[in-house]
Amino acid sequence: MSSTSDVPMRQRVEEYISKLQDDIVSALEKLDPNAPSFKRDSWLRAQGGRGLSCVFAVPETVLEKGGVNISVVHGTLPPPAIKQMRADHSSIPDIETSVPFFAAGISLVIHPRNPHAPTVHANYRYFEITQKPTEEEQAAGKPGKLIAWWFGGGSDLTPSYLYEEDAEHFHRTIRDACAPHGASVYPTFKKWCDEYFFIPHRGESRGIGGIFFDDLCDEPHKRFASSDARPKSPEEIFAFIQAAGDSFVPSYVPILERRVRTPSDEHERRWQLLRRGRYVEFNLVYDRGTKFGLMTPGARIESILMSLPETARWEYMSELGTDPESREGKLLEVLKSPREWA
Repeated sequence: MSSTSDVPMRQRVEEYISKLQDDIVSALEKLDPNAPSFKRDSWLRAQGGRGLSCVFAVPETVLEKGGVNISVVHGTLPPPAIKQMRADHSSIPDIETSVPFFAAGISLVIHPRNPHAPTVHANYRYFEITQKPTEEEQAAGKPGKLIAWWFGGGSDLTPSYLYEEDAEHFHRTIRDACAPHGASVYPTFKKWCDEYFFIPHRGESRGIGGIFFDDLCDEPHKRFASSDARPKSPEEIFAFIQAAGDSFVPSYVPILERRVRTPSDEHERRWQLLRRGRYVEFNLVYDRGTKFGLMTPGARIESILMSLPETARWEYMSELGTDPESREGKLLEVLKSPREWA
């Protein structure tokens, strides 16, 4: 990987996600000045690395449950994990032995208490696979020769009740952050998000989307034509990652400020919990990040399952959402046929 900076990409990503975590947590804490601060839980990974989990779950507050976590981990990737990753990352060669890896990322999920305030998810990550370091590299504290590297991530919105102005604001803010990095970026990653967060056994999307991307590096990408304008060099991709990450607060917090005190009733709460059940189904059955995390040696289960809501609901053949003219039915229409919002 060639870079115009003398600072290793590992270090630059770690510094960026630490600052982004601070910015996001600070913005969320300002929403409810009477609520306690997020709990900060610093942890070390026995196999190598560290993390900081900022979590919130306090009764009678604006946020029912939330987590903004960073992790910076390294260790050895076993062949089964490499095999699973190769299906989604064309830059990984066929490797039959364990190899060193480095991963750094920020992952967040916010579940507001009010049914009119949408859940949000965001994740931005960097991954490296290297050869085992030589004795000289090991003595100098340097990693081995780089085999493959990539960035991935995205941000998506999951409302229980559809407010079109909120959907437009969320998508427009992300689109504008993507625009300087190539005209193909937002439409390509928006389409990928709609496809990725689809629940096949329900025939509907988890939410109203945003952007999703993976395997973004300096090699050809299966989602882009060779002529498409997109970030390609490490510097360009990292600049895009920062723009996308920095767009989170302005894309989401204004929506929360509008909706967290909207009057609601038990009917709306019941629907919110049913939608959260769909959220759980996707995360536990289909989400690649969850499955990969659970396969990784030394995985921190509490952090992996942080995305799940505190409370969810399942009903047998529920009638909610079956009336296409109801507010619940109007949401389902959009979840079954994704729209262009920006």
